[in-house]
This record gives sequence, C-alpha cells and structure tokens, in this order.
Amino acid sequence: MEKLYRTISGLISARANCEKTGNREWFVRHSKRLLALVKDKLPSGSGFDSGTTIDVERSTPERLVFSTSYHHMNQGGMYDGWTEHEVIVTPSLHHGISVRITGRDRNQIKDFIHESFRAALTDDIDPAREFAQAGA
Repeated sequence: MEKLYRTISGLISARANCEKTGNREWFVRHSKRLLALVKDKLPSGSGFDSGTTIDVERSTPERLVFSTSYHHMNQGGMYDGWTEHEVIVTPSLHHGISVRITGRDRNQIKDFIHESFRAALTDDIDPAREFAQAGA
C-alpha cells in the first residue's frame, strides 16, 4: 500500500524520465495511469461538479498542481455560481504533505477543499492494482 500522493509523484517522475529517454510507449502508459488516478481518486461531484485535473506541465515530483472548480449553492438549495481553484501539494517534514488552495474563499470553501484533497491524497492505494486497472 502507498499514499496516493506518492504514487502520483512517482508517475510524474516516471513520465519525465521516459520523455528524456524517448521511451514513448511507457510515457503513454504512465500518462494514462496518472490521468486515471486523478479522475477516479480525487474530488469529483458533490460540488466538485467539473471534477479535478492535474497540470502535468507545472507538476514535478516535489510539487503537484491540480485544478478544480466548486459549484456553490445558496440557502434555498439553488446553484448560484462557481469558484475556480488550484490545489498545490508540496512535501512537509511534519505533516507528510502541505496543501495550499488558491482562488476566492467564498463561504470559507477553501477549508472544505483542503480537507477533501488532503483526505484523498493521503488515502492508501494498491499501486499494482491501480496500474492494472488503468490498462497499462
């Protein structure tokens, strides 16, 4: 078992190594696995109605950058707007990871986004099983 953030970081590193060496086949495999993990394991639905994406160009093994939106509701239960956010994850010696949320803090949504991403990213996964499910 391994923390999701470690698996994602490893895939970012593996993609970069494959790109450097010209190994297109494994670059594509690692990319598919990375995108599948983000789609399947990071917040989607329940306000995160557009899901979550990873910015593979700006992410490194030591800095993961995700994009998400939150669909807000008013007190009457009607949707009344969106906020856009980046979730930036870096190593922390004390907490394992540090999670920073950008964007407008409408209705203190950043706390909820922080909790949602921290829980997902620190969840234990079986990398071999996830690798097989991604078709790689």
